[in-house]
This record gives sequence, C-alpha cells and structure tokens, in this order.
Amino acid sequence: MTRALNIDALPAEVIAMAAKHSATISAIEAIKPRGTRVVFQNARGAVTVATAFRGRILTGAITRTAWTQQRIS
Repeated sequence: MTRALNIDALPAEVIAMAAKHSATISAIEAIKPRGTRVVFQNARGAVTVATAFRGRILTGAITRTAWTQQRIS
C-alpha cells in the first residue's frame, strides 16, 4: 500500500487520528473542494489510519492546492 491517502476530513481530524494511532505524518495538505491529502512515514501508519477512516477515503482524481510544508507539534 502507498504511504499517501486522500481523506474526506479536516487536517485537524487527520492529525488527531494519526496521533491516536501513533502514525507519524510526513506531509499534510488540504485538497479542494474538501478533504486532506496526507503522507505517512511508513505504510503501516497509512494502513492503520485508512482503517480508522474507512468509508471516508477519497478515490479518483483530486484537486491539490499549492503545497506548503506545515509543522506538526
């Protein structure tokens, strides 16, 4: 499985779920018109969070915004 996911959730929700499951995020960005693209440091983290967000994973083409790195505390 890939380390990247597109999830129908706000970035804050994705960050909270990743923290809950000890999945480390490499990069995160909002996608248009809704959702979040997130890249995890390893596939295991991606699988864990994908399972937690089952039914909210976006498939198909998405529109990405200009990427800017965000620090996660």
